[in-house]
Amino acid sequence: MGEFELLARIRERLPKPGKRVLLGSGDDAAVTVPAGATVTSVDALVEGVHFRRDLASPAQIGHKALATALSDLAAMGAAPGEAYVVLGLPVDLYEDECLQLLDGMVALAQATETTLAGGDVTRSAELLLAITVVGHAAAPGDLVSRAGARPGDAVVLSGEIGGAAAGLRLLEERGAGASLSPTSAQALRARQLEPRPRLGAGQALARAGATAMIDLSDGLGGDARHLAEQSGAMLRIDAAALPITDGLAEVAAALGHDPLELAAAGGEDYELLACIPPSQLEAATAAVREVEGIALTRIGEVDAGSGVEIRLPGGGRLRAAGFDQLR
Repeated sequence: MGEFELLARIRERLPKPGKRVLLGSGDDAAVTVPAGATVTSVDALVEGVHFRRDLASPAQIGHKALATALSDLAAMGAAPGEAYVVLGLPVDLYEDECLQLLDGMVALAQATETTLAGGDVTRSAELLLAITVVGHAAAPGDLVSRAGARPGDAVVLSGEIGGAAAGLRLLEERGAGASLSPTSAQALRARQLEPRPRLGAGQALARAGATAMIDLSDGLGGDARHLAEQSGAMLRIDAAALPITDGLAEVAAALGHDPLELAAAGGEDYELLACIPPSQLEAATAAVREVEGIALTRIGEVDAGSGVEIRLPGGGRLRAAGFDQLR
């Protein structure tokens, strides 16, 4: 199948464009009519770096590519709008697999009310998915950056962490899950292969008065440091308060890893780390539970100074640098 035939089959599978899209896929460019404030983020997944085709189905790869991009919108407190997808296809990815990859994206796009508004297809040595997402808010002041944390704010975390790291270990070393039930093992693998962007939680936290926010793509240790640097503040985190995914301890023990270190440095959880005035914490917790069905856990506080301190129960400090794309 040639490029134009493939593009035609792709367009046949796309759902109806959202209300902001005047002209979507099929022309030289998309035309949108946004109002208020827009936010734009670009994300890329590369075979052998972010995923392996022998460990994930095409639909899971498509889902994850869109989910990781949408997670950046969640971290800004934006509502999802449009996505533009560039596919770099290797010669051994066949037509059916390509369409399955698209189906994974389409399912998530429909679930999150995201319009797949355009993109491009090209030949590539490895499978590459580069996605630009555009989100929306009624006004610029409704959005949250990394730069607003203030001394006295509570540091909070949505959901649980460590599941994606444990799931990756299970995929790569299948014996690591011998002590887990099949249901628990599958749940951990799903956290790695099919992450959920916390779009509802991001908007709820923004409405509740979050002063700074970031999604956990590279691990709690590394992403907390990014937020602290942008805010010019110190984040003090209590390791004992971290909400750890069930099953991580068993996987860590099987591999000889420290479970807290694996949870804090593993990455790819795509939960939200936020700072919020303590007076707003109760309302934010209730709102996140209502829209996402997950907990919001207070894990520390913002102080004057700089950097990140993760305190262990015994009084020591946990060193968790997080993932660096170029190291």
